[in-house]
Amino acid sequence: MHHLAELYGRGVYRFLLSRQWVIITLVALLLIPTMIRLGIWQMDRHDERAARNQLVADALAADPVPVERLAAPGDAVTRAERYRTVTAKGHFDTDDEVVVRRRTNGDDEIGFHILTPFVLDDGRVLLVNRGWIPADGPSQTAFPEVPAPPRGEVTITGRLMPDETTEASGIKDLEGLPDRQIMLVDSEREAERLGARVLGGYVAQTAPEPKDGTPQRLGNPGKENAALNYAYAIQWWLFAAAVPVGWFVLVRRESRERTRAAVEEANRRRRSRPPSGTLPVAGNHRSVL
Repeated sequence: MHHLAELYGRGVYRFLLSRQWVIITLVALLLIPTMIRLGIWQMDRHDERAARNQLVADALAADPVPVERLAAPGDAVTRAERYRTVTAKGHFDTDDEVVVRRRTNGDDEIGFHILTPFVLDDGRVLLVNRGWIPADGPSQTAFPEVPAPPRGEVTITGRLMPDETTEASGIKDLEGLPDRQIMLVDSEREAERLGARVLGGYVAQTAPEPKDGTPQRLGNPGKENAALNYAYAIQWWLFAAAVPVGWFVLVRRESRERTRAAVEEANRRRRSRPPSGTLPVAGNHRSVL
């Protein structure tokens, strides 16, 4: 016990001032706030996804309303209006129909979306995404063969969607495309092309069903996995809590090993020291004072 007390008096934890342990401590101090911040970010993502899921669920559960009640020329579709089920009465204008390039279906096959102007009874135009068709060839330079919509006056149903942007979709709005092909659905640009009053946003048609199942209707918006972000947030916070615990365990282990080594060295030196009062002499004789 005397030796242990002597070692602690000399500073057992002085090794913490070594370069190696200073670096370890600084890394630990840096990891703790970083992991806490990552947990907060994941929780924010959870809240965003949960809110988006609730918004989609509320919109899909709402009763259908005439599209004129939610959309107007020059007006953007709001977050609360997105995915709302709307109805419209009028007729399709296939002469001014275009296709949207590089779109995929549920099987990740690349093709086109069909964007057809739908002329309302009051003369205004609603852009209708009638669904997906496969590409005729790998180049996608020629206008594809497009299934015809119902003729004459018809009432359609669909989900109201905002105009597409590169920022929101990640799709570049390329120039110099083949005739009657576009990259993004933009109601203002289509209004200029058509020379008509076009309602803001567009409608992803859900009814009536097409003949022979083509074009393929766009699927319902998927539910984002908000619970996964919640789990990631808890995981990061557990990591943050584990860092000081791990640091303390390493320090205690290092301290014990150094203390054990110091005690063994002290004992070795004590055993190798000659007995008190004994002087070494030449030959095989000792003289005791």
